[in-house]
Amino acid sequence: MSFNTKLINLLKTDPRFVDDEGELVLAAVQDRAWKIDHGLVKLLLSDKEIKAKFFDEIEGHWIFNINTFIDYISQKNFLDNSYTRFRNRIGLTIGGKYLRERGEVALAWPYKDCVLEGGQTKEEEKRKEIFFNEVLAQDEINRLLDPKVLTNFTRYTANGKEKVTDFKRDENGVIRENLIIKGNNLLALHTLKMQFRSKVKLIYIDPPFNPASAANTFLYNNSFNHSTWLTFMKNRLEIAKELLSENGILVVAIDHYELF
Repeated sequence: MSFNTKLINLLKTDPRFVDDEGELVLAAVQDRAWKIDHGLVKLLLSDKEIKAKFFDEIEGHWIFNINTFIDYISQKNFLDNSYTRFRNRIGLTIGGKYLRERGEVALAWPYKDCVLEGGQTKEEEKRKEIFFNEVLAQDEINRLLDPKVLTNFTRYTANGKEKVTDFKRDENGVIRENLIIKGNNLLALHTLKMQFRSKVKLIYIDPPFNPASAANTFLYNNSFNHSTWLTFMKNRLEIAKELLSENGILVVAIDHYELF
């Protein structure tokens, strides 16, 4: 049995990599490879010859050589009898890899790898924002995003205000009341995460439009520069996604200042 055949047959044992007719779906394999999928890595390690081809041994540890694996399965003769690594397709590549094969097209900007608290009051507009690097300032980020104690609750009913002594909850202990939380939305979202992860059906956000100062009439910090605004939004959209249910919807109200 040739090495190609052995590798194809091994990959076909994973149902994620075959179609309804039992044929190998190469794009699915490539996508999982770029993500260093544990199941794929374990599968490749199960065969001695395949392991030797796509893994490097360093002091008793086997390191997956992603580039070697992707290059090999991307050659056209991997699935047919052609002897060129280029397929009958024209498209954009990065480092010799088609964008579709890489499974990602990423927008990059300064401080993308940081967490920004983001002042949200008019008084905080001129403050010097601190960017916490996700690697170098992990302790600071953990303290910032740890769940906070929410206080001074008031319940509003048709009869007026009531003092809150407890929340109405369902049989699973999940709060079943409408809540309005006044505070920094990044900190509030992380505080709600444990209670509402994967349970929210709709999230509507109205972020800073980031207009020129003459157009700035809002009562919170609405004058972030572009890279700061992108980091501000990334931090909040990531936690918002964690709160969304499987069929949840996220709606963003925005205008042309950051769209174009």
